[in-house]
Amino acid sequence: MHTATRLASPLIERVRRVNPEAALAAYGLYAPLNQQWLREKGIAHVLGPEGERELLDLAKGIESPDAATHVSRSRGESPLHLHLSPDRGNLPPLASYAHLQMPDGSTRIVGNTDATRGCKHLCRHCPVVPVYRGRFHAIPVDIVFADIRQQVAAGAQHITFGDPDFLNGPTHARRIVERLAAEFPGVTYDVTIKIEHILKHASLLPVLATTGCLFITSAVESVDDEVLGHLAKGHTRADFVAAVHLCRDAGIPLAPTFVAFTPWTTLSGYGQLLGMIEELELVEQVAPIQLAIRLLITNGSPLLELPDIQRTVGNFDPASLTWPWRHPDVKVDALQQQVMRRVGNNPRASRLETFGAIRDLFEQTASGIGSHREDGVRADGTLSPQRAIPTLSENWYCCAEPSPEDMRLV
Repeated sequence: MHTATRLASPLIERVRRVNPEAALAAYGLYAPLNQQWLREKGIAHVLGPEGERELLDLAKGIESPDAATHVSRSRGESPLHLHLSPDRGNLPPLASYAHLQMPDGSTRIVGNTDATRGCKHLCRHCPVVPVYRGRFHAIPVDIVFADIRQQVAAGAQHITFGDPDFLNGPTHARRIVERLAAEFPGVTYDVTIKIEHILKHASLLPVLATTGCLFITSAVESVDDEVLGHLAKGHTRADFVAAVHLCRDAGIPLAPTFVAFTPWTTLSGYGQLLGMIEELELVEQVAPIQLAIRLLITNGSPLLELPDIQRTVGNFDPASLTWPWRHPDVKVDALQQQVMRRVGNNPRASRLETFGAIRDLFEQTASGIGSHREDGVRADGTLSPQRAIPTLSENWYCCAEPSPEDMRLV
């Protein structure tokens, strides 16, 4: 997505230096959105997220001048689905990628696959929306399992389903997890599900629990109903609370993600977010980076249709591939930068420790608006004990810019 596109820039330049004659192709969700920028970088072929058929045509064209030539598909066209199980034979071993850290200190090797592509929802800030525009489709079960099977054979003990929303197709999802449990009873998994789908399909939560789901990621984004309305999330603060309890009752931890800083975020609202995380005993279930993420406005984002955003953004910045914005309250932007530095500079700190430090930064910034501590805090200001959950060794988040640390890794 956005981070991958940013990280590609220095790699493209490096490849062009090493082999100026190489035919370069960019493939992925954000490639069509940044087609002009990519072509200026020297990319000859731009393929969208449903580019398998085009990629085959491109490969044939390279092998034989008489073969079919590749034509880039502009966004908005109906994709021609060509489902193939990926050949992972030449990739690094799964153990070299992110692993699952269990609460008891053990680890599990993680594989990754998709059961669906796209999403039928239109959340304004979501990076999927400008490309798929409310469309989604299921990947045939046999194709999904051919991919899972080869990863389990390569050592995978846990599968992350990368679908934007695993319950876009609830019947398809049920077939997948029941077959996974039957064919690989020792393999666990995690999924991403919208809050509104957790509520709508609550009857499926026990099925997920009994088939090996260790946690559910959900893009909550905010606990402020006004902000949720601007983002067109389709749920409310009360819905979020209900979803937490439904998942907890089913024995599956909910791992919320947030866009903590938006043009509509107030200091008081940020304090309420911290307070709710404490009150619901979610500190161990929220990756610290989620409390630092700033709203990302990219090419094609429906956010650009909002008058509030039009008044807030500056000119498009090709260096960051974003429409930059400033918060009307300089204290909010300053707090975001402080929180991001605290998270980035202390990657090995525990979630409890980092949350406490973030809460202290907030209270220092908002000293004039009173305390926001809730039931999760003891009288001496320390956090109450909270249960750890399985976590991935690298936190995944799509709605944020790459950090300076990320860029230095390229």
